[in-house]
Amino acid sequence: MKRFSWFNATSLSLGFAFLYLPMILLVVYSFNESRLVTVWAGFSTKWYGELFRDQEFLDAAWVTLKVGVFSSTLATVLGTMAAYVLVRAGRFHGRTLFSGMIYAPLVMPEVITGLSLLLLFIGIGLDRGVLTIVLAHTTFSMCYVSVVVSSRLTSFDRSLEEAALDLGCSAFAAFRLVTLPIIAPAVISGWLLAFTLSLDDLVIASFTTGPSATTLPIKIFSAVRLGVSPQINALSTLLIGIVTIGVITASVLTKRAAVAQVRDEQKAARAA
Repeated sequence: MKRFSWFNATSLSLGFAFLYLPMILLVVYSFNESRLVTVWAGFSTKWYGELFRDQEFLDAAWVTLKVGVFSSTLATVLGTMAAYVLVRAGRFHGRTLFSGMIYAPLVMPEVITGLSLLLLFIGIGLDRGVLTIVLAHTTFSMCYVSVVVSSRLTSFDRSLEEAALDLGCSAFAAFRLVTLPIIAPAVISGWLLAFTLSLDDLVIASFTTGPSATTLPIKIFSAVRLGVSPQINALSTLLIGIVTIGVITASVLTKRAAVAQVRDEQKAARAA
């Protein structure tokens, strides 16, 4: 049976072109000498220098990085705790309401989430800034962490934890020494997902930010409204490069870990 045809090849090529051709053009024109982004005037890297000399973009990048690190860390801690309760606590009074509140941000429109958080911060008299953005990003990203960690806890062999308890460990020690190391890949994946969502967020941050805190997506959106500048192309190219390096690094590490696991299993089989 012929599984690959010219129709499939054409469809695949058009699909990849639709996805990646705009990115390629953006990268190419980030090295354009001209200030006009649609007119090629020669190769130049001056816009990267202009970008690193633009203090507003640097301040926005620093705010985005701080918000991403703090919010993803809080979301990972709270999401892991919520996942542990949902999976291990069994049936308890209010479990349905608790799980619904955890998973509600997954389906809630970002406009509604941002507006409700804005009204909350205004109601309690909290000045909008980095703190409010961190709280907002923690609120909507912890549910993603909870989903990732819950899926790992569901398939977790509880006999390992019970063995630690039988050997004298307390419940917290068993979680710290046995459960947490085993579910660590899911916890790290949840942190990375929360960090990515925080870096990418525009709608919720625009509701909860203040004059003292401008994130990079808000800065880019404000700049694009006045017209696309070569600096935006340079910044987008840097972000694409960082993401590409991260994906390649993660793929290489995953492949090496899989090869090492297969090698260890073969050694154990030969030793047995």
